[in-house]
Amino acid sequence: MTSDAPAPSREPFDPSDVTWTPVSRKLIGARLTVAAIVLVPLLLLTVVIAVAAGVTWVWAFPVVVVLLGGWIAWLVPRQVGAMAYAERADDLLVRHGIMIRSMVVVPYGRMQYVDVNAGPLARRFGIATVQLHTAAPATSAAIDGLPPQEAARLRDRMASRGEARLAGL
Repeated sequence: MTSDAPAPSREPFDPSDVTWTPVSRKLIGARLTVAAIVLVPLLLLTVVIAVAAGVTWVWAFPVVVVLLGGWIAWLVPRQVGAMAYAERADDLLVRHGIMIRSMVVVPYGRMQYVDVNAGPLARRFGIATVQLHTAAPATSAAIDGLPPQEAARLRDRMASRGEARLAGL
């Protein structure tokens, strides 16, 4: 007995018929910069408090901040490496996450509008975010860390595919 059905994919987050496009590695620098903007002043504050207190155990707070910074520096490249998207004929797939993995499937016909945005830090790093909006918030998705040209191309492509799918209804 043979089946004509396709073989099941290795796992639900990596369909066998999909070619994933990773986000830009520049996102790592942007996220680490945000972490440094928060952690460096916190580290300085905890060091000043430890020096002023003159008590040995208070130095545990700067140590915790340094350990947190190290953990973030280790984690962010892995998180960015897990982020990708794939364009298919009828929908767009967006995946992210290491421990808690997520894959969102956004049907082109359900898209209401597509945003591209880039704040000052994102522009400094040469990246942008594409936000896909649908009627159901659960199927809305964002793709962080795209080069601006790719973000604009994806926005235009998603918008035209969405319009084509709506016209076919």
